[in-house]
Amino acid sequence: MKIAVTYENGQVFQHFGHTENFKIYEIDGKTVISSTVVPTNGSGHGALAGFLSERGVDTLICGGIGGGARVALDNAGIRVFGGVNGEADTAVDALLADKLSFDPNAKCDHHEHREGEACGEHGCGGHEHHEHGCGGHHHEDVKTIPVKGI
Repeated sequence: MKIAVTYENGQVFQHFGHTENFKIYEIDGKTVISSTVVPTNGSGHGALAGFLSERGVDTLICGGIGGGARVALDNAGIRVFGGVNGEADTAVDALLADKLSFDPNAKCDHHEHREGEACGEHGCGGHEHHEHGCGGHHHEDVKTIPVKGI
């Protein structure tokens, strides 16, 4: 199994479509056997699903994520655990221990879009009102759900 985490300075980066790096973990059973930070080289949003798929990733841990990216990841067969905050390594360890706190409904929808504008077309995270980063806000419905079968 390969797990990718949106990555910046050791933390889960909070906007999937704007991540500049993924940390990709190679997993054997429930053990991390290797990890490497891979730059996206300017790929963004929907293109990132192909980027991850080409690298054999089957699971993604991220902060906020737009609907189009989620669909692209679903179509690529990549499971998504969104709404995650904190250290990337800790998130992967929690997932492997079936204890990851994530939001199954994490979206990039906490702000207004102009007419005809989809999430990601507005430079989410660049506005002053995004102090917390896109998707990095706390949801009351964040759950710790067992993710057995990994």
